[in-house]
Amino acid sequence: MSYTMDIQLSGDFDHVVDRTEAALSEEGFGVLCDIDVRAAFAEKLDLDETFRQYRILGACNPALAHEALGEETKLGALLPCNVVVYETDDGTVGVSAVDPTTLLGVVDDADFDHLADDVRERFERVLASVADE
Repeated sequence: MSYTMDIQLSGDFDHVVDRTEAALSEEGFGVLCDIDVRAAFAEKLDLDETFRQYRILGACNPALAHEALGEETKLGALLPCNVVVYETDDGTVGVSAVDPTTLLGVVDDADFDHLADDVRERFERVLASVADE
């Protein structure tokens, strides 16, 4: 079972990050956190910057989060929805979004199916937009 939705494309890494953030915004998501994994490894592990470029974007759609948290307080443990942009081994840039249907499947409550489907459709459009540009 796949837990991510993925694309790979050629292009400048930082440009792909910018395109991803813009596509998320178009779908109503804000990026609450942006973790530069390579920089964090360099700082926290005292390593030089040899790790691949890798950014974790913590995306949140406030209206959908409000609805979900109003139904299940502990659901916040699964938020925000992460989207990662990373250098691949073959020199392309990968973009992977968590599959919300898989993620919310752990809750085992059909009341959240519509939210998971909504977020999945939005992430599909985000990935398509990033790939098309």
